[in-house]
Amino acid sequence: MTTETTGTGTTRTFRVWRGGGDGELTTYEVEVNEGEVVLDVLHRLQATQTPDLAVRWNCKAGKCGSCSMEINGRPRLSCMTRMSTFAPEETVTVTPMQTFPVIRDLVCDVSYNYAKAREIPSFTPDPGTAPGDFRMRQEDVQRSQEFRKCIECFLCQNVCHVIRDHEENKESFSGPRFLMRVSELEMHPEDTADRRMIAQDEFGLGYCNITKCCTEVCPENIKITDNALIPMKERVAGRRYDPLVWLGSTIGRRKGADTPMAPNTRKPSSAPEQ
Repeated sequence: MTTETTGTGTTRTFRVWRGGGDGELTTYEVEVNEGEVVLDVLHRLQATQTPDLAVRWNCKAGKCGSCSMEINGRPRLSCMTRMSTFAPEETVTVTPMQTFPVIRDLVCDVSYNYAKAREIPSFTPDPGTAPGDFRMRQEDVQRSQEFRKCIECFLCQNVCHVIRDHEENKESFSGPRFLMRVSELEMHPEDTADRRMIAQDEFGLGYCNITKCCTEVCPENIKITDNALIPMKERVAGRRYDPLVWLGSTIGRRKGADTPMAPNTRKPSSAPEQ
Protein backbone atom coordinates (compact mmCIF):
# COMPACT_ATOMS: atom_id res chain seq x y z
CA MET A 1 0.00 0.00 0.00
CA THR A 2 0.98 3.65 -0.16
CA THR A 3 1.85 5.06 3.23
CA GLU A 4 -0.37 7.93 4.34
CA THR A 5 1.15 10.77 6.33
CA THR A 6 -0.90 12.04 9.27
CA GLY A 7 -0.32 14.91 11.64
CA THR A 8 1.82 12.80 13.97
CA GLY A 9 3.23 10.03 11.80
CA THR A 10 2.45 7.70 8.94
CA THR A 11 -0.16 5.02 8.49
CA ARG A 12 1.31 1.59 7.85
CA THR A 13 -0.19 -1.79 7.03
CA PHE A 14 0.23 -4.54 9.63
CA ARG A 15 -0.87 -8.15 9.24
CA VAL A 16 -1.14 -9.74 12.67
CA TRP A 17 -1.88 -13.34 13.58
CA ARG A 18 -5.16 -13.63 15.49
CA GLY A 19 -6.54 -16.71 17.20
CA GLY A 20 -4.92 -19.98 18.17
CA GLY A 21 -3.02 -22.50 16.08
CA ASP A 22 -5.83 -22.47 13.51
CA GLY A 23 -6.11 -18.69 13.47
CA GLU A 24 -5.49 -16.33 10.59
CA LEU A 25 -3.78 -13.09 9.65
CA THR A 26 -5.83 -9.94 10.12
CA THR A 27 -4.95 -6.68 8.36
CA TYR A 28 -4.81 -3.37 10.25
CA GLU A 29 -3.94 0.18 9.24
CA VAL A 30 -2.10 1.74 12.16
CA GLU A 31 -0.19 4.92 12.91
CA VAL A 32 3.59 4.67 13.15
CA ASN A 33 5.80 7.44 14.49
CA GLU A 34 9.48 8.10 14.00
CA GLY A 35 11.77 6.06 16.22
CA GLU A 36 9.18 3.45 17.18
CA VAL A 37 9.69 -0.30 17.38
CA VAL A 38 7.23 -3.03 16.40
CA LEU A 39 6.12 -3.49 20.01
CA ASP A 40 5.12 0.21 20.15
CA VAL A 41 2.85 -0.33 17.17
CA LEU A 42 1.31 -3.47 18.68
CA HIS A 43 0.57 -1.50 21.85
CA ARG A 44 -1.09 1.19 19.77
CA LEU A 45 -3.19 -1.50 18.09
CA GLN A 46 -4.29 -2.69 21.53
CA ALA A 47 -5.10 0.84 22.62
CA THR A 48 -7.00 1.97 19.53
CA GLN A 49 -8.39 -0.96 17.56
CA THR A 50 -8.17 -4.38 19.16
CA PRO A 51 -7.90 -4.35 22.96
CA ASP A 52 -8.05 -8.15 23.16
CA LEU A 53 -4.80 -8.63 21.19
CA ALA A 54 -2.60 -11.01 23.20
CA VAL A 55 1.08 -9.97 23.30
CA ARG A 56 3.67 -11.11 25.82
CA TRP A 57 6.17 -8.46 26.92
CA ASN A 58 7.84 -7.11 30.02
CA CYS A 59 10.97 -4.93 30.02
CA LYS A 60 10.81 -3.32 26.56
CA ALA A 61 14.60 -3.10 26.72
CA GLY A 62 15.72 -6.33 25.03
CA LYS A 63 16.68 -8.00 28.31
CA CYS A 64 13.72 -10.14 29.39
CA GLY A 65 13.14 -12.17 26.21
CA SER A 66 9.36 -12.02 26.59
CA CYS A 67 8.34 -10.39 23.32
CA SER A 68 9.77 -13.02 20.95
CA MET A 69 7.80 -13.43 17.72
CA GLU A 70 8.33 -13.68 13.98
CA ILE A 71 8.32 -10.42 12.04
CA ASN A 72 8.23 -10.72 8.27
CA GLY A 73 9.29 -14.34 8.69
CA ARG A 74 12.34 -13.71 10.88
CA PRO A 75 12.43 -14.55 14.61
CA ARG A 76 13.01 -11.29 16.48
CA LEU A 77 12.36 -9.40 19.69
CA SER A 78 9.57 -6.97 18.86
CA CYS A 79 10.91 -4.42 21.34
CA MET A 80 14.25 -4.31 19.51
CA THR A 81 12.93 -4.31 15.92
CA ARG A 82 12.74 -0.72 14.73
CA MET A 83 10.13 0.24 12.17
CA SER A 84 12.91 1.95 10.21
CA THR A 85 14.15 -1.59 9.45
CA PHE A 86 11.35 -1.91 6.90
CA ALA A 87 10.82 -0.02 3.67
CA PRO A 88 8.12 2.69 3.83
CA GLU A 89 5.86 0.73 1.48
CA GLU A 90 6.48 -2.63 3.14
CA THR A 91 3.67 -4.49 4.89
CA VAL A 92 4.76 -5.76 8.31
CA THR A 93 3.56 -9.29 9.07
CA VAL A 94 3.69 -10.37 12.71
CA THR A 95 3.17 -14.01 13.71
CA PRO A 96 3.88 -16.11 16.82
CA MET A 97 6.95 -18.33 17.03
CA GLN A 98 6.35 -21.29 14.76
CA THR A 99 8.03 -24.00 16.83
CA PHE A 100 5.79 -23.72 19.91
CA PRO A 101 2.02 -24.19 20.33
CA VAL A 102 0.03 -20.96 20.02
CA ILE A 103 -2.04 -20.07 23.06
CA ARG A 104 -3.65 -17.04 21.45
CA ASP A 105 -2.57 -14.41 18.95
CA LEU A 106 1.15 -13.74 19.45
CA VAL A 107 1.54 -15.68 22.70
CA CYS A 108 3.05 -19.17 22.58
CA ASP A 109 3.28 -21.97 25.09
CA VAL A 110 7.04 -22.17 25.72
CA SER A 111 6.79 -24.63 28.62
CA TYR A 112 8.84 -27.12 26.57
CA ASN A 113 11.87 -24.98 27.34
CA TYR A 114 11.24 -24.90 31.07
CA ALA A 115 10.86 -28.68 31.12
CA LYS A 116 14.21 -29.05 29.36
CA ALA A 117 15.85 -26.62 31.78
CA ARG A 118 14.75 -28.73 34.74
CA GLU A 119 16.38 -31.83 33.24
CA ILE A 120 19.90 -30.38 33.36
CA PRO A 121 21.82 -31.24 36.54
CA SER A 122 22.87 -27.98 38.12
CA PHE A 123 26.32 -26.65 38.99
CA THR A 124 28.13 -29.41 40.89
CA PRO A 125 31.16 -28.17 42.83
CA ASP A 126 33.56 -30.30 44.81
CA PRO A 127 31.81 -31.00 48.15
CA GLY A 128 35.09 -30.30 49.88
CA THR A 129 35.31 -26.72 48.58
CA ALA A 130 34.10 -24.19 51.11
CA PRO A 131 32.24 -21.01 50.11
CA GLY A 132 34.79 -18.35 49.22
CA ASP A 133 37.42 -20.85 48.16
CA PHE A 134 36.54 -20.98 44.47
CA ARG A 135 39.33 -19.73 42.22
CA MET A 136 38.96 -19.12 38.48
CA ARG A 137 41.21 -17.59 35.85
CA GLN A 138 39.88 -14.55 34.04
CA GLU A 139 39.68 -16.37 30.69
CA ASP A 140 37.47 -19.02 32.30
CA VAL A 141 35.22 -16.34 33.74
CA GLN A 142 34.88 -14.66 30.35
CA ARG A 143 33.98 -17.91 28.64
CA SER A 144 31.13 -18.62 31.07
CA GLN A 145 29.94 -15.02 31.06
CA GLU A 146 29.30 -15.09 27.33
CA PHE A 147 26.81 -17.92 27.77
CA ARG A 148 25.24 -16.24 30.80
CA LYS A 149 24.23 -13.27 28.65
CA CYS A 150 21.34 -15.46 27.43
CA ILE A 151 17.97 -13.79 28.13
CA GLU A 152 16.01 -16.96 27.33
CA CYS A 153 13.99 -15.41 24.54
CA PHE A 154 14.01 -18.89 22.96
CA LEU A 155 14.53 -17.50 19.47
CA CYS A 156 17.38 -19.97 19.01
CA GLN A 157 15.04 -22.78 20.04
CA ASN A 158 12.40 -21.49 17.67
CA VAL A 159 14.66 -21.33 14.63
CA CYS A 160 16.42 -24.67 15.21
CA HIS A 161 15.09 -26.90 12.43
CA VAL A 162 15.71 -30.06 14.49
CA ILE A 163 12.62 -29.23 16.55
CA ARG A 164 10.98 -26.67 14.29
CA ASP A 165 10.44 -29.20 11.52
CA HIS A 166 10.34 -32.40 13.56
CA GLU A 167 7.96 -32.45 16.50
CA GLU A 168 9.06 -35.99 17.31
CA ASN A 169 12.56 -34.74 18.22
CA LYS A 170 11.40 -32.60 21.14
CA GLU A 171 11.50 -35.45 23.64
CA SER A 172 15.14 -36.31 23.01
CA PHE A 173 16.60 -32.93 21.94
CA SER A 174 17.12 -30.04 24.33
CA GLY A 175 17.86 -27.43 21.67
CA PRO A 176 20.71 -24.92 21.40
CA ARG A 177 19.82 -22.87 24.47
CA PHE A 178 20.11 -25.81 26.85
CA LEU A 179 22.96 -27.54 25.09
CA MET A 180 24.74 -24.23 25.62
CA ARG A 181 23.92 -24.53 29.33
CA VAL A 182 25.37 -28.05 29.42
CA SER A 183 28.48 -26.73 27.66
CA GLU A 184 28.80 -23.86 30.10
CA LEU A 185 28.79 -26.25 33.06
CA GLU A 186 31.15 -28.71 31.35
CA MET A 187 33.62 -25.88 30.72
CA HIS A 188 33.30 -24.47 34.25
CA PRO A 189 36.60 -25.11 36.08
CA GLU A 190 34.85 -25.59 39.44
CA ASP A 191 32.19 -28.01 38.15
CA THR A 192 33.16 -31.60 38.93
CA ALA A 193 30.50 -33.43 36.90
CA ASP A 194 31.48 -35.03 33.60
CA ARG A 195 28.66 -33.96 31.29
CA ARG A 196 30.02 -35.29 28.01
CA MET A 197 28.05 -38.52 27.93
CA ILE A 198 24.74 -37.03 29.03
CA ALA A 199 25.12 -34.23 26.46
CA GLN A 200 25.00 -36.86 23.75
CA ASP A 201 22.74 -39.50 25.30
CA GLU A 202 20.18 -37.43 27.22
CA PHE A 203 20.16 -34.00 25.62
CA GLY A 204 20.61 -34.93 21.96
CA LEU A 205 23.82 -33.11 21.05
CA GLY A 206 24.25 -35.48 18.10
CA TYR A 207 21.09 -34.07 16.47
CA CYS A 208 22.76 -30.68 16.04
CA ASN A 209 24.35 -30.29 12.61
CA ILE A 210 25.84 -26.83 13.33
CA THR A 211 23.94 -24.80 10.72
CA LYS A 212 24.48 -21.72 12.95
CA CYS A 213 20.88 -20.56 12.55
CA CYS A 214 20.68 -20.27 16.35
CA THR A 215 23.66 -17.91 16.41
CA GLU A 216 22.18 -15.77 13.64
CA VAL A 217 19.02 -14.90 15.59
CA CYS A 218 20.55 -14.44 19.06
CA PRO A 219 19.79 -10.86 20.21
CA GLU A 220 22.73 -10.99 22.64
CA ASN A 221 25.14 -11.99 19.82
CA ILE A 222 26.27 -15.10 21.68
CA LYS A 223 28.32 -17.34 19.41
CA ILE A 224 26.26 -20.37 20.38
CA THR A 225 27.54 -22.67 17.66
CA ASP A 226 31.22 -21.72 17.59
CA ASN A 227 31.83 -21.26 21.31
CA ALA A 228 29.43 -23.77 22.88
CA LEU A 229 28.09 -26.47 20.57
CA ILE A 230 31.16 -27.22 18.46
CA PRO A 231 33.54 -27.35 21.47
CA MET A 232 31.07 -29.64 23.24
CA LYS A 233 30.91 -31.90 20.20
CA GLU A 234 34.71 -32.06 20.21
CA ARG A 235 34.74 -33.04 23.88
CA VAL A 236 32.14 -35.72 23.30
CA ALA A 237 34.04 -37.08 20.30
CA GLY A 238 37.26 -37.22 22.28
CA ARG A 239 35.55 -38.95 25.18
CA ARG A 240 33.41 -41.33 23.17
CA TYR A 241 35.22 -42.17 19.95
CA ASP A 242 38.96 -41.96 20.62
CA PRO A 243 39.90 -45.67 20.75
CA LEU A 244 42.52 -45.28 23.49
CA VAL A 245 40.25 -43.15 25.66
CA TRP A 246 37.40 -45.58 25.08
CA LEU A 247 39.54 -48.57 26.09
CA GLY A 248 40.86 -46.89 29.22
CA SER A 249 37.47 -45.64 30.31
CA THR A 250 35.82 -48.98 29.60
CA ILE A 251 38.34 -50.78 31.79
CA GLY A 252 38.65 -48.25 34.56
CA ARG A 253 35.51 -46.12 34.69
CA ARG A 254 33.35 -46.42 37.76
CA LYS A 255 29.66 -46.96 37.25
CA GLY A 256 27.85 -43.65 36.98
CA ALA A 257 31.00 -41.55 36.62
CA ASP A 258 29.43 -39.55 33.78
CA THR A 259 26.24 -38.81 35.71
CA PRO A 260 26.32 -35.67 37.87
CA MET A 261 24.92 -35.61 41.36
CA ALA A 262 21.31 -34.55 41.78
CA PRO A 263 20.86 -30.78 41.39
CA ASN A 264 21.52 -28.61 44.44
CA THR A 265 22.56 -31.53 46.62
CA ARG A 266 25.86 -32.74 47.99
CA LYS A 267 26.65 -36.39 48.40
CA PRO A 268 26.98 -37.24 52.12
CA SER A 269 30.52 -38.05 53.12
CA SER A 270 29.34 -41.44 54.35
CA ALA A 271 27.80 -42.39 51.02
CA PRO A 272 29.43 -45.46 49.47
CA GLU A 273 31.39 -45.05 46.25
CA GLN A 274 29.73 -46.42 43.11
